[in-house]
Amino acid sequence: MANKNQLRHRTKLLALRIIKLVEALPRSRTADVIGKQILRSATSVGANYRASVRAKSTADMINKLK
Repeated sequence: MANKNQLRHRTKLLALRIIKLVEALPRSRTADVIGKQILRSATSVGANYRASVRAKSTADMINKLK
């Protein structure tokens, strides 16, 4: 598997694992708040990676990965 596809696959797996983790958290106000934040953080990894793939230059790609 090419590095590009491998990273894409790994970011997707991360998001899916975090979704399962958040679903398994106990139902409480604290767990809901923390779970939502973890979910946003994990799914943004894939979004940031996909944005970097569409970058127009190397500098733009690096900036999107920060």
